[in-house]
Amino acid sequence: MPVFLLSRVVKPTLVIVLWLLPLHSMAETFSDKLVAAALERTEHQVRYDGRYLRIAYPNGDVPADIGVCTDVVIRSYRALGIDLQQLVHEDMRADFDLYPSKRIWGLTKPDSNIDHRRVPNLQTFFSRHGERLAISRQGSAYQPGDLVTWLLPGNLPHIGIVTDKRSTDGKRPLIVHNIGAGPVLADMLFAYKITGHYRFHPASDAQ
Repeated sequence: MPVFLLSRVVKPTLVIVLWLLPLHSMAETFSDKLVAAALERTEHQVRYDGRYLRIAYPNGDVPADIGVCTDVVIRSYRALGIDLQQLVHEDMRADFDLYPSKRIWGLTKPDSNIDHRRVPNLQTFFSRHGERLAISRQGSAYQPGDLVTWLLPGNLPHIGIVTDKRSTDGKRPLIVHNIGAGPVLADMLFAYKITGHYRFHPASDAQ
């Protein structure tokens, strides 16, 4: 068959095949973007430091060279244009009693400097404005971009982001988190007691 006739056959077919592909295979999803932002955090040198600091509002942040587990989540979402500081603060202003700030820390009103940097507050926010998913011992239940919280020894709450990278045996997704040595990618999904499983894809950004 002449080359020019072959090209006439192939091109329409290729167009039809591409048209039939799922949209998510042709466009980056919100989860893809969040995972990429989380993985990018592992390239930063961050000293574990969770002390109280006064920061700007909105879009405030502690110095870039310090942070804790919540700052990994905050900075990953902020890379996508989503300011958890403002979102959590506004929600706490509207429904402060639904948050554990008074019960745990004795606060009587929201504090935009610290509220979003506390795991129990993020758990409440994600439950209210995202999806609270089942806790499972099956690695396949945790999808890229999901958020997981744990209770560490000493009753310390912890949070991390599920990625699309897998453990060496392929059974578990790897997690980006900061447990003391800065943001890292680790096989630790079932290393501690899981206390929450969430998915937060703001409607205006999710695809």
